[in-house]
Amino acid sequence: MRRIPEISAIDRTGDIDLNDEDEFNRAVDAITRLIESAEEEEYSEEVIREYRNPSNVGRMADADGSATFKGPCEDTMELYIKQKNGIIESCTFFTDGCGASIAVGSRLTKMVLNLSLEEAQRMMPDDIIESLCGLPESHRHCAELGIVTLRRCISDCQANLKKVRNQKFNLEYR
Repeated sequence: MRRIPEISAIDRTGDIDLNDEDEFNRAVDAITRLIESAEEEEYSEEVIREYRNPSNVGRMADADGSATFKGPCEDTMELYIKQKNGIIESCTFFTDGCGASIAVGSRLTKMVLNLSLEEAQRMMPDDIIESLCGLPESHRHCAELGIVTLRRCISDCQANLKKVRNQKFNLEYR
């Protein structure tokens, strides 16, 4: 038996027989409720919705631009953009970060869709924070992480587009 004090309100002794599947499942449910309750006190409904069910997660093999950035909190954000005629058609992200980083990445990928690269480049951390109905002060840096990664991704995309134009130009005038 292992003592788990966090669930003593559910089980007076806090002792759980990990070999008893029903008892174990009750303990997991109790811990999950405690975590969810703490999250609901700290984060907006928008943040919780985004990180529990994030959109556009994953790496993009055929991206026109990509970037990876590690923030001061040690969270890493990866961003991938596919564009057509300078308009963002698809955007995905991957992060090893906290719930706020996941929420930021998910929301950011939706916010940049159908924007020009220049419009997306002008986005600010507060745009994401406002869209998520706020972030706790201790997690506002996650919006910075998203924006820095976005700007680097757009720069990579623009550099790649320039290379392609130069290659086409060189082929046409040989």
